[in-house]
Amino acid sequence: MSDRICIGAIAGAFGVKGEVRLKSFCANPPDIATYGPLTTEDGARSFTVRLTRPVTGGLGARLSGVTTREDAERLKGVTLWAARDALPSLPDDEFYHTDLIGLEVVDTGGRVLGRVRAIFDHGAGDILDIHGPYPMLIPFTRAAVPTVDLTARRIVADPPDSDE
Repeated sequence: MSDRICIGAIAGAFGVKGEVRLKSFCANPPDIATYGPLTTEDGARSFTVRLTRPVTGGLGARLSGVTTREDAERLKGVTLWAARDALPSLPDDEFYHTDLIGLEVVDTGGRVLGRVRAIFDHGAGDILDIHGPYPMLIPFTRAAVPTVDLTARRIVADPPDSDE
């Protein structure tokens, strides 16, 4: 498990005085400003975040060290990462996406289906992208994924169309 988790991204500049438009990946979007300094993926830059207002498609924010529109524009697409220990603990049936990536996936009979390559959320719920001998997309529901064992780094899946 990673010691940092991606919790947002800079969607672009907003206004002329260095504000940015943030896309928050937090369950409660304004929480992005509460997890301490956020860093870029490579850790080269660190920002404190002060939210300014809701904006179309995200949140308006001021980032420390970003004072001009040009500074803000250069950050477009940069992901923002928080220290894992700054984030809240999750209930037993919830997971950070980063903890699921790379887990082995087996069907209920123990046959290896592959590994979780990505997790997509298109609005109707998360979908696991499984890459391996049996590539597939599996809805991340209790019916389709009855077991997630982070300690064993394994997911047991019962894919909807597993009649092979």
